[in-house]
Amino acid sequence: MTDPSPAVATAVERELRLLDPVVRASADVLVTLLHPDFREIGTSGRLWERDSIIAMLTDPAAPPPGPLTASRMRGDQLAPDLVHLTFDTESKGLRSHRSSLWRLTASGWLLWFHQATPFVDDPFAEV
Repeated sequence: MTDPSPAVATAVERELRLLDPVVRASADVLVTLLHPDFREIGTSGRLWERDSIIAMLTDPAAPPPGPLTASRMRGDQLAPDLVHLTFDTESKGLRSHRSSLWRLTASGWLLWFHQATPFVDDPFAEV
């Protein structure tokens, strides 16, 4: 396997930041990582936009998130300004396949789209 391109490496670093509970709890940091047109399809199937996901993640009345562990992260640079990441996460027993699209903007790489699909067992998973 070859080393990732600088664009993929940056997207991976920023994706991993988004998994950090401290980052997820800070609206000021989240706005520096999420594209203004950000959309997410969450594990529940709910469609989130930038403002709604930031409000949910930073709500002081919300239960604190559990630790989120990422594995099998892979990235491909689809165009000079577009990176696609795929990976799995596990938190509180819930496992999800995830897919993210990162766009290069004047302010750097921003998460433009994210989707999480829960799974119980994946017979096709890479070992």
